Amino acid sequence: MRSIARFLAIVCLVSGSIVSTNVRADGPKDNIPDHVRPVPPLPTTELSQADRAELEAGVARLGQEIDALRETLKDTHHLLSLLPDVQIYYNAVRYPLVYHEQIDPKAARKALVDGFDRAGKLRAGQSPWVTAGGPRGYFSAIDGSVQPYLLGVPAGYQTPTGLEKSKPFRLDFDEHGRGEDLTELRFIGGKAPSVAGRFSVHLYGRYCCANKFAGEIDLFECLDSLKQQYPIDENRILNIGFSMGGAACWQFATHYPDVWAAASPGAGFSETREFLHNFQNENVKPAWYEQKLWHWYDCTDYAVNLFNCPTVAYSGELDGQKQSADIMEKYMAEEGLKLERIIGPKTKHAYEKNAKIELDKRLDELLTKGRDPVPTKIRFTTWMLRYNRSFWVTVDGMNREWDRARVDAEIDGATIRIKTQNVNALTLNFPPYALKQTIGQVLTLEIDGTKIVGKKASEPSDVAKKMSTKFIKTADTWTNADGPDTETRLVKRNGLQGPIDDAFMESFLIVQPTGTPANAKAGEWATSECKHAIDHWRKQFRGEARVKNDTDVTDADFAHHNIILFGDPSSNKVLAKIADKLPIQWSDKEISLGSEKFPADHHALIAIYPNPLSPNHYVVLNSGFTFREYDYLNNARQIPKLPDYAVVDVDVPVNARAPGGVVQAGFFDERWKLQKDHGQN
Repeated sequence: MRSIARFLAIVCLVSGSIVSTNVRADGPKDNIPDHVRPVPPLPTTELSQADRAELEAGVARLGQEIDALRETLKDTHHLLSLLPDVQIYYNAVRYPLVYHEQIDPKAARKALVDGFDRAGKLRAGQSPWVTAGGPRGYFSAIDGSVQPYLLGVPAGYQTPTGLEKSKPFRLDFDEHGRGEDLTELRFIGGKAPSVAGRFSVHLYGRYCCANKFAGEIDLFECLDSLKQQYPIDENRILNIGFSMGGAACWQFATHYPDVWAAASPGAGFSETREFLHNFQNENVKPAWYEQKLWHWYDCTDYAVNLFNCPTVAYSGELDGQKQSADIMEKYMAEEGLKLERIIGPKTKHAYEKNAKIELDKRLDELLTKGRDPVPTKIRFTTWMLRYNRSFWVTVDGMNREWDRARVDAEIDGATIRIKTQNVNALTLNFPPYALKQTIGQVLTLEIDGTKIVGKKASEPSDVAKKMSTKFIKTADTWTNADGPDTETRLVKRNGLQGPIDDAFMESFLIVQPTGTPANAKAGEWATSECKHAIDHWRKQFRGEARVKNDTDVTDADFAHHNIILFGDPSSNKVLAKIADKLPIQWSDKEISLGSEKFPADHHALIAIYPNPLSPNHYVVLNSGFTFREYDYLNNARQIPKLPDYAVVDVDVPVNARAPGGVVQAGFFDERWKLQKDHGQN
């Protein structure tokens, strides 16, 4: 998401401190795919030989110290778990040296000094930054990288000792604005201030992706790391962001409504079509499948979920990005909901002082009240099984993904009433203390007209146990599916529903071919796309992808990773093992999509499918994440561009928008089978 011309993207932390990041102004050239500037930007000046030699030597020494600490602390888990707090400094200097990115020698020297200081303290068994706050790091399961964040620790906070227990604290997550030059080195130079009574986290969010994809998972991996170290009150978590961070906040609020005590998006964007048309003056012409894929991140499609997530939107009265709250207000009104808004009078792209005071006061009220972990009424919608939960309701199956699914659920005494749309399997999951008012009563579930009568419960845990179970729909009838899951057929489910980009939200391994391709032209294309996937994962998601040759892949790799295969069945040994188990056949002569045939001498296959060698993980053919260089210029474009599969004509040159000529593409059905219409209707 781009800033208004001539204005800076503003990152406003919940405490009220302001950090600005330089971004490029929007302009007509950002709508021309043939003239795409690099993101992140290339260095404007080169390092002197002396500076480079000094910094490379410092990085090497710090790397050796980290390796030594890993061995020294291997039996001291609580200190070893803090090693990422040193590695963030190592990476912040190493990355720009290795990958030719912008680097400030003065800031790099300071980062190395800070890294050595922390390393020395860890070696001595000390970690004062844990209670003081500052730059922190965690290991990401997605690519094994160490990702940074900035932590503000409550003023006067001390780690509990012995049997002492600390009261749980409020936690504020803040998503930053767009900054194309926001490298790790620049980011860790910032500060999340200490505030009485709360922890505050300023997320890196995988750089400049509006916290989408790996940037989305960044928040939850960070939260898991924080819970292991600090007493976090799960019922008092705030999400807030401004500009690009406002877009991220809309996404988190609408897609994860059961996580937050409150959310406060400021400016930003909340959907794709109208924002790009109105703000970017772009003539948006998506392919049919790309338009369906807008349902992944268009928050307008999930507006009803804010029924269960208190949301206070902020906009400057004169800000073009006020459009995001305007359109969300419209879609919420269609659901019978009213968006609470605070407007900064006569203000463009910034928080107005008095409006910010009013906003903070309102958010404090909501956080003091806290989240209700078991609301008696839930209104929930989704378009894909990646986002399938709201409080005690989980959608396990849909009749057809990318059509709207709905669940309206209510607890009324000893009766639970549920109405569904486009749902064929769901789970109710209550904590032990829920439904305690029903002790001694007969529990009843009414779901789409089907009545399921339970038994009397004698204690709260018994109530929760009796009502926490899975239900499936066959024809028009719902039945209790309690007991072992006997489903053995492939079926789309949470975390295994596609499309291609979903594989890069969990641990993945890129597998390079070592054999000879059946067709040289397609083989050259696959080699180039493999390199593109590796290079651009580093540029856009700020990690170094795991990469192996096909001859080196092990059973453990299948068990732990989504496997990303490049090449064809002749060049990639792993692909050869599974080729006959895929619904799309690829021989030396042709690619067969059912009755459709494509000559293999100049066509290649891109696809995602449950790995036949490890059915709980994906296998992906010939693709990294699917948005490309043109899309980096505006965060509203950073959305999936390909569905579950695509056939590419490699005679059509790769460009900034596509990996060649997409001649056919589509979605598998809910059983991972080909559809005659490719899922278009």
